[in-house]
Amino acid sequence: MKTVIKTAMFASVAALGLSLAACDSSAENAQEAQADAVRDQADSTADAMENTADAMDTTTDGVDTPAENAMENKADAVREAGDAKADAMENAADKKDGGTPQ
Repeated sequence: MKTVIKTAMFASVAALGLSLAACDSSAENAQEAQADAVRDQADSTADAMENTADAMDTTTDGVDTPAENAMENKADAVREAGDAKADAMENAADKKDGGTPQ
């Protein structure tokens, strides 16, 4: 019985230690929240651009107009730029906190 209790205690302490080691600092969490906001803003802008592109093509023939394609390409670029900036912000936050970027 003592062995079971000691094993359970050891496992609990080990799990607690690992969970604490995985915690981010409040500064890192704030930076990651800013990165999420950048990504969300880029997604919102790109969504609006895609809606504008859809409104440019009033026919339902399955063929996009050149203007619609151009707007959709710009929307993709906005989304990708936002993702890249947010990823860089998250990586910088991880490095600052001593963690490894994911």
